[in-house]
Amino acid sequence: MGHATLDLVDQARSCLAEAATASTVNDRFAAAHLGALRAAAAVLAARAHPAARRTRNGSGRRRGHGPRNVWELLPAVAPELTEWAAFFAAKAGQRAAALAGLPAAVSPREADDLMRETETFLGVVCVLLGLPYREPVDTAAPGYLLPPSA
Repeated sequence: MGHATLDLVDQARSCLAEAATASTVNDRFAAAHLGALRAAAAVLAARAHPAARRTRNGSGRRRGHGPRNVWELLPAVAPELTEWAAFFAAKAGQRAAALAGLPAAVSPREADDLMRETETFLGVVCVLLGLPYREPVDTAAPGYLLPPSA
């Protein structure tokens, strides 16, 4: 397994640790989604093969096909992750809104749910890649946004 794959798994864990200690729900959501992106990228790094050049101009791009994102590429190299790819792709718009700082981009519940889903996804990715799963650092810390005590 290459260094890039291992680095991406470590980055996914770091994103989850960042999400756990985020001060806003937008930051929590964005960091959790980025963690999922990093985990998916680790699968691509481990399994993907460079596309053969199919054009005469040497650009390497096939005609009519622009760049594709991780969630579009993942099912081709890991069909067992197709539902995960669809789930996280559906959250990309909310991540963009959260990164833009829109006040109602995500609710605390949505941010917490996405963080838990990302933790589960990272565990699935680790098993798929034959890596030991380690809990992200600080997820038990003042992580999840809970309603204030009365």
